[in-house]
Amino acid sequence: MNDSAPTPAPRRARVRAPELIGRGGWLNTGGEEPTLADLRGKIVLLDFWTFCCINCLHVLDELRELEEKHRDTLVIVGVHSPKFVHEAEHQAVVDAVERYEVHHPVLDDPDLATWKQYAVRAWPTLVVIDPEGYVVAQHAGEGHANAIRTLVEELEAEHEAKGTLRRGDGPYVPPEPVATDLRFPGKAVLLESGNFLVSDTTRHQLVELAEDGETVVRRVGGPGEFREPQGLTVLPDGKVVVADTVHHALQLFDPATGAVERIAGTGTQWWQGSPTSGPALETDLSSPWDVAWWQGKVWIAMAGVHQLWTYDPRTRTVEVAAGTTNEGLVDGPAAEAWFAQPSGLAATPDRLWIADSETSALRWIDTEGVVHTAVGTGLFDFGHRDGDAGQALFQHPLGVTALPDGSVAVSDTYNHSLRRYDPATGEVTTLATDLREPSDAVLVGDDIVVVESARHRLTRLRLPEEAVRVEAVAHRTRREATEIAPGRLRLDVIFQAPAGQKLDERYGPSTRLLVSSTPPELLRAGEGTGTDLFRDLELNPEVTEGVLHVSAMAASCDDDPANEYPACHVHQQDWGVPVKVSDGGVARLPLILAGMDA
Repeated sequence: MNDSAPTPAPRRARVRAPELIGRGGWLNTGGEEPTLADLRGKIVLLDFWTFCCINCLHVLDELRELEEKHRDTLVIVGVHSPKFVHEAEHQAVVDAVERYEVHHPVLDDPDLATWKQYAVRAWPTLVVIDPEGYVVAQHAGEGHANAIRTLVEELEAEHEAKGTLRRGDGPYVPPEPVATDLRFPGKAVLLESGNFLVSDTTRHQLVELAEDGETVVRRVGGPGEFREPQGLTVLPDGKVVVADTVHHALQLFDPATGAVERIAGTGTQWWQGSPTSGPALETDLSSPWDVAWWQGKVWIAMAGVHQLWTYDPRTRTVEVAAGTTNEGLVDGPAAEAWFAQPSGLAATPDRLWIADSETSALRWIDTEGVVHTAVGTGLFDFGHRDGDAGQALFQHPLGVTALPDGSVAVSDTYNHSLRRYDPATGEVTTLATDLREPSDAVLVGDDIVVVESARHRLTRLRLPEEAVRVEAVAHRTRREATEIAPGRLRLDVIFQAPAGQKLDERYGPSTRLLVSSTPPELLRAGEGTGTDLFRDLELNPEVTEGVLHVSAMAASCDDDPANEYPACHVHQQDWGVPVKVSDGGVARLPLILAGMDA
């Protein structure tokens, strides 16, 4: 440890942090409602998140070590800011806080009031407030844990010296644990024995249930063996591949012996620039959410990077099979397709069905490697509407199940429903309602057994002869559009390398910027990929609204000439910015990746 006096920090802009307000109130505080005045003397880290967002879940995991190490000086406050209508329900936020083991206070802000006060534009966004109540940094996306750790240590030293640091316990009060056989189960499969195997996500284990779907036969694993397991698929030899989501790995479970063996992934999350194929145990993965056996391989819904990968058990290799890592809905050849958190898979002989959760879409890939969309239009439209697939709507589906007649059942998670799509007629219907966050379903004879994740159980339904009539609703994501002036728009992605680091340019440019739009006609010029974190865009005067899709990446390394192998960090974020063209709009759009906009 260095006992010398800390280097004085550069003088920062003094921006007073707005108050924390949210109609849903506070969780994990024992009924108290802390204010920023109550938190004065502490370093406060606001984490703007929503529980559908895989990048937000990555950041929760990134922050755990920091939260534990600086528990007496740092207070992390999750500001839950919903994308989907279901995420604005208070009980859904309560469930998510338990499901993802959030061990800090959470403000439920269903109206995005605090989000607007802090001018946030992306999930996740992190804002650092110093012990005197001033905003000192903002970061969007993943990969900022090291920069924030450095800043926290700097703020501790600075405010300890000033006498403005207050040590001691923060406002976190853990909730009382609840006893149930399952806790937020994710996926299920039918074993050769007739029993069910369920991924018991929040308890980090697998649970085998008897044929009744209720009686516990055995439990397998725990936090050391699994970490929030999700998808399961049975191989031809009866063994089961498990998507070990937070371990970024695949595990192989043998029901006959109870043995568990890691077969793919290193335990480290995949980042841009990492290998996209290679020996399975030497290649990083990113939040595998579901798996399916199709065409002699295990297909992986790689939710963390918006792709499909495959694992070949013969060669013990993995590789990207579809998707570019860009988040959105684009069909076509597999290498050019865009996905958005694919979270459910179901195989039939001629197609692999995909529940593409963030676009509220049902999609499929054919045996020629071409991606198609059956239901869904993009990142911002969702709802519950039956009828012709071209206008039907889902809300963040997590599961899809092949039915014997060639149709599929969709676990329409945030609509609390089981839906059906029939390719023969192109129609969407509703099979059942009053489920609670269904995340998967298993066909058992004439019955379908649904994983009711937020009711912590399996629920057996008879496949109905007739559809349920449901009143149609349609929604758009509730963020207000940014008003921009017609003509030229300056896009600036703000990135300041963390203290003690510099941009990593040893192997060429260390930054990347990708810009596109929905509809594509919104942009006359400026779309495409480049290495500068700024871009002059030209808007089409005939298109008055749409969405700008911006993806930015920057790599920084420790700035120490004596260190031959400096530690490097990748910072990345995708923004979908709803925009409306108006004469009074802005001519500059700043998006903060890390730092402050001067």
